Amino acid sequence: MKNFVTILLLAATLTANAQQTEGMVTYERTQHWTKIISRLTFLSKEEKDRAAQTWKNEDGWKTKMKLLFSPSASLYTYLTDQGESEDGSYSWRNDEFLIYRNFDKEHKTDIMETLGKTYIVDDSLHTPVWKIGNQLKDVAGYICLRADTYDPVRNQKITAWFAQDIPVPAGPERYAGLPGVILEMAINDDDVVIEATKVEFKSVAKDLTLPKTKGKKINDGTYDALIRDHINTSMKAQRNPFWAIRY
Repeated sequence: MKNFVTILLLAATLTANAQQTEGMVTYERTQHWTKIISRLTFLSKEEKDRAAQTWKNEDGWKTKMKLLFSPSASLYTYLTDQGESEDGSYSWRNDEFLIYRNFDKEHKTDIMETLGKTYIVDDSLHTPVWKIGNQLKDVAGYICLRADTYDPVRNQKITAWFAQDIPVPAGPERYAGLPGVILEMAINDDDVVIEATKVEFKSVAKDLTLPKTKGKKINDGTYDALIRDHINTSMKAQRNPFWAIRY
């Protein structure tokens, strides 16, 4: 009888441990337009001050996102297809934005609606060069380690906080490759902050699939060139490039 109880306890422990690598993270993505606008070098101080005054009541634009993850794959997208203002007074259709990673095959497929078109970025899984530090932070009840990298296309600093207790190399936006799920991420010193509000462990295998979508199929290099050209052209024309692309 004692051996039987031991076996049951061991099985329960193994099941619990297995569940720690599959589930869903819910995030709140906050975008600060005043900070983004303040970085536009072609604007005068007066124009930046005017923009800050204009956006002061709508700064900190919040969006709900979700990350489905397992040891073999992850999928990051909007929490719901329909976006809604915080007070619920109006809603809109979210643009297509599905970020898929297949860790087993080291492959990725990103479906992104941007610049008036839907692009399907299909390529090998290129992991950012992360610098892992020793700083710790509690995010959604998990002790997380800090890691930093840099986006040369958008000229952005990226700070991520990942949980080693959830040993899956998944994360929000187009970032992954750390020894734990990224539960919080800051772009350019908090211009945008993506923070986990809830972590649920459950089976998500049936949801880790991309829908059939029509779009222009390209690779990473072509997509990066497209974004880089848009930013350069917009800046020369003294327009905010991030009205039309994701920051």
